[in-house]
Formats: sequence, C-alpha cells, structure tokens
Amino acid sequence: MAIGASMTDILIYGAGAIGSFLGYLLSGSPGKNRAYVAGADNIALLGRAGHMRAIKEAGLRVDLGEREAILPFRHCFSCLDDLKASDFYPDLVIVCVKTHSLPALVQELQQSGLLQERLKECLFILLMNGMGNREVFLHSGLDPARLKEGITSFGVLLAGEGRVELKGRGKTILQDGISGAERDFLAECFSEKGFEIEFAPDFQRQQFLKLLVNAAINPITALTRRQNGTVLQPALVGTVQAVVAEAVAVAAVEELEIPEEEALDLVFSVAEKTAANTSSMLQDVLHGRSTEIEAINGYIVRQGRKNGIAVPVNEALYSMVWSISEPPADE
Repeated sequence: MAIGASMTDILIYGAGAIGSFLGYLLSGSPGKNRAYVAGADNIALLGRAGHMRAIKEAGLRVDLGEREAILPFRHCFSCLDDLKASDFYPDLVIVCVKTHSLPALVQELQQSGLLQERLKECLFILLMNGMGNREVFLHSGLDPARLKEGITSFGVLLAGEGRVELKGRGKTILQDGISGAERDFLAECFSEKGFEIEFAPDFQRQQFLKLLVNAAINPITALTRRQNGTVLQPALVGTVQAVVAEAVAVAAVEELEIPEEEALDLVFSVAEKTAANTSSMLQDVLHGRSTEIEAINGYIVRQGRKNGIAVPVNEALYSMVWSISEPPADE
C-alpha cells in the first residue's frame, strides 16, 4: 500500500455493512476488475461470529459494482475476549454499531477493563446515525477529549456472511480535532480509494443536517415499505415539509442556524440521488430488527419536549415506527 502517512492500527468495533466496508477503505488496494489483495494487518474487525468466521475463512468480499475485491484480515474478533487474547493493540477505535446497541457496547467495554488496559490511550470515533450518541458513550468513563464523532453518506448492504455491496457513494465527515498520524492516515486511505472525507469545524451542524435527512426519509420509507424515492411523491411533500420545519425549530434552540429552504433542498436532493435505495430503517423493519428511530425522530421529539417546541409530525412518525419495530432486547 503506497501511502505517505504512517500506518495506524485501527479496531473497527461493529463490523457489519458500514464497518466492514470501512475495513476495505482503510486496507490494501484492489485491482482493476477483481483481485485478492494483501492482508490487512493494521485493521481489526469486531463483529458477529458468523460474519467474522466467513471473513477468516475466505476474506471479505467487497462488491464495488464495476469490480469485486477480496480482502483477508488477520484480526477478526467476535467478542472483546478475542481482542484480549490477541496481539493487536489499536491506536484508533471506530465504532459503527446501530444506535440501540450502544448502551450494551458501553457496558461491555466497562466490564472488560480494556479502557484501563490496551485501549487506555486510544482515540475513539463514533461513526453512527442519529444524535445523543456521544452522551451515551461517555457513560463508559472515557475522557471526553478522546472521543470524536463522524457521519457517512455511503450506502452499503450486508449481502451475506463475509460479503458487502456498495450501493451508493457519499462523503464521510468527521469532527475536527483528529490530528497527527490518524488524520493523515484516514485522509490518504479515503483519497486512494476515491472516496471523500472531511474534517469539519462545523461538525455539529453537519451532523444535524444528516439527522434531518434521516428523519424525513427513513420513517416514511419504513412505514410505506418503499424505497427512498417515495418521499418525492406530491402526496408526501407536506409531511416532509412539516418534519423539516419541526427539526429546524429544534436546531435553532441548539444554536444551529439551518434555513428551512436549505434543509428541504437537501432532503429532496438526497431522496432523488438515492431514489432506488432501500433505507437502513426499512431494511431493519423488513428483517424484524430494532430500528434507530430513537436516535433520529426520537431525538427531535425529546428535544422538542425539553424546550417546549411542538413536533407533532415527528412524534407521529416516531410512534408509528416504534410500534412496528422489534424493541431492543432489554426493553
């Protein structure tokens, strides 16, 4: 791998669709059509046992549309005990779990003792949907200075054990303040693979814009059982406008200036570009899994109640999606 930045050892905690694809981005380069590339010794994946087993046996298969890459990983863990028993000591931990899984992850980390051992100097990045994740993760006792957040807009499908498919390209935005070797390494890896990455001083605003897009598209697609383009239907324009107006009012209380017209344009632009995509929330509903509604529309509802702002449309969408979703196991 020909990059100028020094190699960074990275643990991807939650190597599902997005996390596994991130492992590909931060690893060796594929050939023009299909290639089995050199193993990734500096990247460790931690995910479901079946997925990790398949990657150990045959490598991670990454379908990029125009070509396929097969990437072996030396470090594949299905639990923190596996990490403890290994010789892998990360510099950076990127967390890619679903929002409803974060409290359990925090508890696992606390009980493992790893935050006082091999992870005690690590920088953590939460690359997740929704808002409020930072506050949840800090219950682990981690020094707030060692925790950053990020968002990504690329679409990835877990197509089977050990296999992911890229469904849409998009920018990854990380909170500014990541410096030194980690920043250089991430920037060069993304650039080498042809993906955009930005380290944003106005990250909170960017994060809220992503929340706003998800709040409009995800619940509507989950309830209608249709792809993202459904929100462009004339019959749903009023609903989308109401979701956006309520979210913008909540943003204003958080001292984030987001013009309603800008927000609407963004929602409709994303819906048009991803019209044929199946949202992650719809995928969760179709597979009987818990959704991320709590950290998306649920966040808007909670902040609205806290600040005396009426958000009836977000509350209706939140309640309806929650009612058809399988709640987290601890509820």
